[in-house]
Amino acid sequence: MKFKSQHTYRNTMQHIRDGILVVNTETIAGKVITQNLGVVGGSTVRAKNIGRDFTQGIRNIFGGELLKYTELLEESRNEAIARMVADAAARGANAIVNVRFATSAVTAGAAELFAYGTAVTVE
Repeated sequence: MKFKSQHTYRNTMQHIRDGILVVNTETIAGKVITQNLGVVGGSTVRAKNIGRDFTQGIRNIFGGELLKYTELLEESRNEAIARMVADAAARGANAIVNVRFATSAVTAGAAELFAYGTAVTVE
């Protein structure tokens, strides 16, 4: 499931996902935060694919975008955000503010992508 994007300001992320507004700012223009429901998060751990590694390794030699890795990261971000949104929905939130991403290596060839933010209700 893709985001419905609304880019209102340069360098500002604002999406609606499953009825929950997701932003990377501390506040939402035109809205008042009425309740803070705590930190929510979602993560996914993805491993590289040997076939993908081979073809992308060749691309890396000659330069250019590593499209298969770009796709892998996009899938990872979408999954992590979906899990974060589900966590917020379970708490009764209608928005998540101050959203950030973090990554970490889990083992050779596998990494975690973690999305987190503050679940809130807004009016």
